[in-house]
Amino acid sequence: MCGRRALIAALVLLLGAIGAQAGSEGRAAHNFSPEGLAKVSDYIRNEVVTGKIPGGILLLQQHGKPVYYENFGVRDVATEISMSADTIFRLYSMSKPITSVMAMMLVEEGKLALDDPVSKYIPAFAGLKVGVETKPEDGKVALALQPLERPVTIKDLLRHTSGLPYGYYGGGVVHQLYAEANLFDGDLSNADFVAKIATLPLVEQPGKVWDYGYSTDVLGRVVEVISGKTLLQFEKERLLDPLGMTETAFYVADPAKFPRIAEPMPDDRNINPTTQVRDPRLPLKWQSGGGGLVGTVSDYARFAQMLLNGGTYDGRRYLKPETIALMASDHIGPETKIARDQHYYPGASSGFGLGFAVRTSVPPNTSWPLGEYRWDGVGGTFFFIDPEDDLFGIFMVQTPSQRGRIQLALKTLIYQAMGR
Repeated sequence: MCGRRALIAALVLLLGAIGAQAGSEGRAAHNFSPEGLAKVSDYIRNEVVTGKIPGGILLLQQHGKPVYYENFGVRDVATEISMSADTIFRLYSMSKPITSVMAMMLVEEGKLALDDPVSKYIPAFAGLKVGVETKPEDGKVALALQPLERPVTIKDLLRHTSGLPYGYYGGGVVHQLYAEANLFDGDLSNADFVAKIATLPLVEQPGKVWDYGYSTDVLGRVVEVISGKTLLQFEKERLLDPLGMTETAFYVADPAKFPRIAEPMPDDRNINPTTQVRDPRLPLKWQSGGGGLVGTVSDYARFAQMLLNGGTYDGRRYLKPETIALMASDHIGPETKIARDQHYYPGASSGFGLGFAVRTSVPPNTSWPLGEYRWDGVGGTFFFIDPEDDLFGIFMVQTPSQRGRIQLALKTLIYQAMGR
């Protein structure tokens, strides 16, 4: 027990150093109560005790300092090794904000523009068509290919209005084509993967519908083309290494670290009916900007604090404040006339910016803050940044099946603990 307390104390000191530069400016109006945080702990502890999740880690950091940090349960029920600060998690779509930041660095440098057609960097995109379902006289559904009304742009990739779907949900002929395209057959590079994507039709005209899919993977390839480096090389050079995100990568290369990998419950490994959580021990050539990263809570805390600080961390600037403000603004609001697909993961109270969901209204029976921006991963991890309260939160867990329920419950308890 003493060892566990010492580890927690050490992590709090570490994370305190992470956010020390936030300073005392812009003190939040809302602060946490011990009683409220105790309810947060009780909730997560109950999830572990009742066998819904093996374990998890929750960090809440306000004014640059941890106000709550706790490890719960174990990394893996098979090994029964306790959850700890150095546990490595599959981040899945929490990779998207990192890729988006890399692209916006290039925008700031004038090497990339939001209105640039993707075909400027990936010529095969100039030949894309849109798949439209038709029903001839025989009643059988057929697919007609229509030309683009306008090119797919970098902004489309950032805000998921490119017409590129994932394919494993949604129904329809185009989604089925993606599902059957064997996109992951072979050890593909990002260039190989995007070349495959470019042979398939879009599911909608660019700029018409928010449709979650491979947009950020294509954006990662654009970053590679412009930088002349692999996505990981560029990320390490410009973000990961300077920030001290030493455990963040596309797979766990060192076998000595394999026991640190968090695993879901044995019966909770399905991402969708045909896909299980991937094995991060296996080296991959494909560096998925949309869903490939693994990392630790302290690594992602550095990234989140940099965003909350307005683009700076430990005296180094990564993005301008106005760039982060642009990314955290709604880019699919009513004035854009952009429709939302049937799933629309941000939810009714949120729009979408350039890499994040953005809170645009207060949901019923909550007092969640406007301007909060966030995203999550299909493996269960989620993070949120609340500029109004000078706060960010990160929950690390591996549970594909329970993620939505847990995220909603935890966010509610967290804001209740602030008296909101």
